[in-house]
Amino acid sequence: MKIKKHDYLFIFIALALIVLDQITKVMIRNFMVKGESFTLIKNILYLTYVQNTGAAFGILQNTVILLMWFSVIALGFIFYFYDRMHFVPRALLTAGIVGNLIDRIFLKYVTDFIDFRFWPAFNVADSCLSIGVILLLVYIFKK
Repeated sequence: MKIKKHDYLFIFIALALIVLDQITKVMIRNFMVKGESFTLIKNILYLTYVQNTGAAFGILQNTVILLMWFSVIALGFIFYFYDRMHFVPRALLTAGIVGNLIDRIFLKYVTDFIDFRFWPAFNVADSCLSIGVILLLVYIFKK
């Protein structure tokens, strides 16, 4: 199998985003206590330390093992359809899944901290997942 330029970009983007996700989560865990919140932009953006034992929007609370398996299966699908997916959504989805999977494996919860108050707190990995899904849908419906 020949390695293409897009393969290197996929690896670079995914790894960079995983590292960014993990660094931000470590900083939150080291400098804040659970439930603590700081105003970044008054009435708009807050930094709030949340330990999420569930999935997006706080659903499926206390199902860490199930969510770990779901993550592994989702990664399997990404790599099964590797050549049929554009490298950008593939990298974003991989980074998001792996970033939150690392938390679930080692902490048994996902560290969330970006808080707009009208939306559940989230993290860099969650952002990658959301943008990755949107881009994947755009590419699918564009064909």
